[in-house]
Amino acid sequence: MTKADPFARVVAALAHADTASSDFDLNPGVSLPPERKLRPAGVLVAMHEATDGLRVILTKRSSGLKHHPGQIAFPGGKQDTGDKDLTETALREAHEEIALPRENVEVLGLLPPHETVTGFIVTPVLARVHQPFQAIAEPGEVEEVFEVPLAHVANPSLYHVQSRRWRGQERRYYSVPYGPYYIWGATARMLRTLADGMAKNDEA
Repeated sequence: MTKADPFARVVAALAHADTASSDFDLNPGVSLPPERKLRPAGVLVAMHEATDGLRVILTKRSSGLKHHPGQIAFPGGKQDTGDKDLTETALREAHEEIALPRENVEVLGLLPPHETVTGFIVTPVLARVHQPFQAIAEPGEVEEVFEVPLAHVANPSLYHVQSRRWRGQERRYYSVPYGPYYIWGATARMLRTLADGMAKNDEA
């Protein structure tokens, strides 16, 4: 019997994950100016197959960074002028931040874009890592590289809606903690989009 591809369910979920998200979509009272200018960015939602199923590669950002210091994030960053597209941005940043070789990555597709409170419009690039590699955190950018089981972040029931004050207003956001790692904000929201897509695909 041929073994089923564990990534098939992830790829199928892309057809059902079709709605853009933002750091504000749990706050319906927030009115965003239509003339706002957003900076494009790309992140790599990289997964590999392990004995206990698929695992997602995440980073803990350095506490000295200007944007989202100390937070859990995907490898990625803003688009450079030399990047032909946002997939190229995500692959380049993943190589720089965690030493993931581009030739070891198979791009599976794109999740809907996500707008952040810091003025970025982020495109999550779903990817398959074929071979084990030695992750090396980029000094000054990444404090730690770690993994979480896809089964954990793909379970909508494990997500919580929490809130905190931001620029004088209450801001609600998703969180999906895993062990010592507090995954929240934009990263949790993008993972929730994937989780919802997988759930909808399972129901179809």
